[in-house]
Parts: sequence; C-alpha cells; structure tokens
Amino acid sequence: MKEAYAVRRTVPPSAEIQAEIDRLLGRGLVDDPQKMLGELARLGARLIVQRAVEEEFDTWLGRARYERKPEAGPGKRNGFRPRHVQTGEGELRIEIPQVRETAIPFVSRLFPKWHCKRLLRTDPLKALVIGGFVRGLSMRDVESLCEEAGLGKTSKSTVATICAELHERFAAFCRRSLYDVNLVVLFLDAIYLPVRPSGPKEGVICAWGITDNGSRELVAVRLGARESKEDWIELGRDLIARGLAAPRLVVADGAPGLTAAIEEIWPRADRQHCAVHRLRNLLAKLPKDEQDRIRFNYWSALTDATSVKDGKLRLQVLISELEHRGYESAARCLADDLDALVVHLRYPLRHRERWRSTNLLERSLGEVRRRTKVMGRFPGETSCLTLVWAVLDLFFSHASNGATFTEIDRQHLYRIKYQQADKDTLDEEVGSLAAG
Repeated sequence: MKEAYAVRRTVPPSAEIQAEIDRLLGRGLVDDPQKMLGELARLGARLIVQRAVEEEFDTWLGRARYERKPEAGPGKRNGFRPRHVQTGEGELRIEIPQVRETAIPFVSRLFPKWHCKRLLRTDPLKALVIGGFVRGLSMRDVESLCEEAGLGKTSKSTVATICAELHERFAAFCRRSLYDVNLVVLFLDAIYLPVRPSGPKEGVICAWGITDNGSRELVAVRLGARESKEDWIELGRDLIARGLAAPRLVVADGAPGLTAAIEEIWPRADRQHCAVHRLRNLLAKLPKDEQDRIRFNYWSALTDATSVKDGKLRLQVLISELEHRGYESAARCLADDLDALVVHLRYPLRHRERWRSTNLLERSLGEVRRRTKVMGRFPGETSCLTLVWAVLDLFFSHASNGATFTEIDRQHLYRIKYQQADKDTLDEEVGSLAAG
C-alpha cells in the first residue's frame, strides 16, 4: 500500500485530540454512558501516545514547536505522517512528525521502520489510560505504566501535563458555586475503595440530584473514611457553603449516621429510605423459597399505590402476612421506618421509580469499582477521588436522559416546595389525580 504523504498542521495533533475529548464530554452520548466511557478511553490512549511521540520528536530535534535555538542542530519540521498501533481498544491512528534537511530521518521508538503496526499489551495500556488520563496518578506511577505499555521512558513534563489536567478539573468541580442548582431530589451513597497503598478500604461519599428542570447534577465526591454522621454532615455543610438550596426529597439508605445527618442538615426535606436497600434487608430474613413471592408483593405494593396513605396500607397488609406466617423478624424489618419508605409517593407518581431508590448511583459506583480493579490500590486520596469523580461525571453531568417534568408535575413540586398544602391534603389530591 502506498505510504501517505506528510500533512502539514498549524496545531499539533495532540491539541486536536484534546479538543475532541472536550467536545465529547460537553456533548454526551444519549442513554449510552458505557459507549461514552469506551470512546473516552480510546481518545485518552491516542492522546497519551501522541504526546509521547511529539515529546520524543522535540527532544530528538533539540527544540520545541516554534522555538528557535541557535545551538540546535539542523532540521526543519515537515508535517506529520499517520501510523497505526493495535490495542485492546482497537486500532489507534498516531501522527508521526516528519523532518527535512537532516542527515537521518526521525524514527520513533514506538514505531520502528521495520514494523508497520505494533501491538501494545491490552492490560497495561488500559491501566495507563484509566490510571494516567482519567485518574491522574503521581508522575512516577504514570512513568512506570508507560514503560509497561511499551512506550519507554516518557518525559516528566508529558506525565505532569496529563496528571495536572485531571487534577485541575476535579479541583474546579469541588469549589464550583451551586447557587444556580435547584434540586428536587438529592441522592446520597458511598463506595469503599483501597484509597491508600496500604491499610483498610475507606469510604468515598457521593451526592447527585435531579434539578427542577429535570437534568442530572453531580454535586459532591469526597472522602468519608468511616461513612459516619460527621462525614455526611461535613458533606452537607460543604454543599450549603457553596450555595446549594435545601432539596425537597433526600434519598439514602437507612444507615443511622446518614439518617441523623440528613435530619440535622435538611430538617424540612422529606427523607426517602432507599426501597432497594430495604428489600435486601427484608429478603435476608426470609427462607429462599419465600423470597420471590415477597419480592413481587413488595414491589407491587409500591408500584400500584396511588398515594402515601395507599402505599402504607398495602405494605401493612404485607407486614401482617409476614407475621401470620411466623416471619416476625422480617415483619419488624419492613415495619421499621415505614413512613420514610413511602414518602416518595407524595411526588409525581410517574417518576416514582426514580424517587424511591439510590439504584442509579449504585450502578455508577459499580462502574467505578470495576475500573479500579485494573489498578489495584490507589497511591492516595486525590488520585482515588479524581477517578470516582471522572466516572460519575460522565454518567450524570453529561447524560441527557434525566427526568421530564410536565406542567402538572411542576405545579405539584411547587406546592410541595412552598407548603401551600399540608402533607395529608396534598396526598389526597395526588391520589385523585392518579385515579383520574
């Protein structure tokens, strides 16, 4: 196959790849965050390899782009020629700098002339992309990963640039103003990760919500080593200090420390006990041959209910059935905190599956856990929190499949916010609307 002619460029290829990444993050991929993460990994791989080649060429030539050095040797830049590298993410196109007026041509150590396509080992490259680009390890860690991936000795300046970009984005996220963010519902959950090179796993606590215009908003990712009441209060105070108004509904599991923190920070908000967490606790107290039937009856009660009062009555029927069959501990589990289990039914019922659990956040944290398996332990807090933020940000901030509120939904939420009706009156009105 005839080799392509060198192409002149006014900006380096690495800058074009970075711009493509920024466009991807700004646009999002509708209903397909997995595809978006895969594309980000592919572009991240291209960016790191491309920067390594450009840095290698600058060192070989003796000067950076547009830099003039009298002591530098002969040679002028002469565009770029495409080469390809095969990886587990597919074939990547890399632009190799060309030179003229030199005695010998530039040959990158990554693309020797005798080899048309080089195969980079999949796992080290994934570790490099996710660890170096998305997570932002220390310079020494990323250099080591570059060597494992077959890139040789990557310069400290290239590694520093890659790490600094992600750290800066995460730092900006942590200090951004939330005065313009008005949340209808706030979801709280945590994940335990090996944050440090040694020692037990620690909690990373996260908060995201749905705004009054129906969009998703990630608002906090921070360390909560013990996931205690104090950890959650710190998170809440940080959100308030950055301007976040109190949400109308807060959804979380039933951990005592988290429950106490919610009631202290947002005393006027409704607190929804995650229906998925409650079901897990319930099923753990039942024999296996009863679990499918109780699971079906549980979800039927919450899905068919037309109001808070109706939902509570349906669950009380299930509690009585459990007591009659001799499952007292299961009955006590379901009866505990029952009001918080059905409070989501005060809100627009067509969104009930969104209101009643932290399931979406749990699935996203599962994606975080899956990606951290490649790296093992983190070198410290900043690296760990940056990865969690990067993955969750792709799921929430850049996804376009939030909630769609009708005018009736908005009026309903407005009345809850400004308490123009007490809970019982509003509950009756919601039930009549659902029945109609």
